[in-house]
Amino acid sequence: MCNHRWVRRQPSKSGVQQQRGFTLVELLVVIAIIGVLVGLLLPAVQAAREAARRMECSNNLRQLGLALLNYESTYKKFVYRSGGTFDGTGSGLLDSNRGRLSGFIPLLPFMEQSNMYSRIQAGDANNPPHGPRAWSSWDPWNDSPDTLLCPSDDGYPSRTGRFNSYAFSMGDMVESLVSGIGTGRQVRGIFAARGSRGNPHTMYGMRDVIDGTSNTIAFSERICQAKAPYRGQNPVTVPGNAVEHVLGVHTRVAGLIDTPALCRTVTDGRYFVDGSQIQSRFGVAWQDAQPMYVAFNTVLPPNSPACADGGSYGDSTHLVIPPASRHTGGVNAVYVDGSTHFLSENIDSGNLNARQTLVGPSVYGVWGALGSRAGGEVAQLP
Repeated sequence: MCNHRWVRRQPSKSGVQQQRGFTLVELLVVIAIIGVLVGLLLPAVQAAREAARRMECSNNLRQLGLALLNYESTYKKFVYRSGGTFDGTGSGLLDSNRGRLSGFIPLLPFMEQSNMYSRIQAGDANNPPHGPRAWSSWDPWNDSPDTLLCPSDDGYPSRTGRFNSYAFSMGDMVESLVSGIGTGRQVRGIFAARGSRGNPHTMYGMRDVIDGTSNTIAFSERICQAKAPYRGQNPVTVPGNAVEHVLGVHTRVAGLIDTPALCRTVTDGRYFVDGSQIQSRFGVAWQDAQPMYVAFNTVLPPNSPACADGGSYGDSTHLVIPPASRHTGGVNAVYVDGSTHFLSENIDSGNLNARQTLVGPSVYGVWGALGSRAGGEVAQLP
């Protein structure tokens, strides 16, 4: 018979049985697996966050749409895009808005901003009721409502300031009757200039939306350009690969009325080409009604380049100013009936080598038809 000797394993000095650690190879494998999992998870997290931001952005537009409907219900007309008070008699042009107050201001009471509106209406010791010239800095309007800021918009430096991410539709024309698109009082969209002292006003209402409120766009997005390179310069010549075309307006493109497609010649697909003369002004003064600051038109499709046939300090006569956003593939918009939609940047835009007249169907396809309130288009709209 064999004799077996049993030996009791002695514990370590610490009283705990010692375990074998990871080898270097095992540790590297674990790190690699974790890296792969993080790489798979991060895009999903980013996509979920953007989906939430896009939904909040859409909700903001819905609030704008409801404010517009309530305004129209009260006054039987849509708010102007440009209006306010007109030429005064004081020095420095400080005793009126100069007819350039944006429609965001009269919409304030319908956006739960009655206190802000009352302050603007009252004026103060140094400024008249309704405020000074619209491009001025003035405390009552130097901080826009947060409802006007899209969380996906990376162009404003903070939520405090005169910034906005949303724009008024001016329809599907590069020009408008009476002094061009900036001060024109007849447009194919629902928002026009209110006119000036002594001149007739053109204010549209539900009765003027012949194409149907579910087929006519009211507001959409543009990226705020408060952080854009060369912001506020007048205009400035830029090198290639320096400024994304969604962050400015090329101000030296002749022939836009007849051939809006010329706008595409000033970009390489993402950036303005070398030598472009641009201004970056959208979203930097929500109270100023000039189109470069608060408007868009439905000519070139969303996220296309913007351009004008001249002008300085945000003042141009004929413009192509598409909406733009940081959402993948398109922009949010709200229609006149208050419904919100996501519109693709690949939407049909018809014949961009043609001129749009004041009456008749849009020549700019489905996209143009969305901008016209009375074009008589029969195309199925998104």
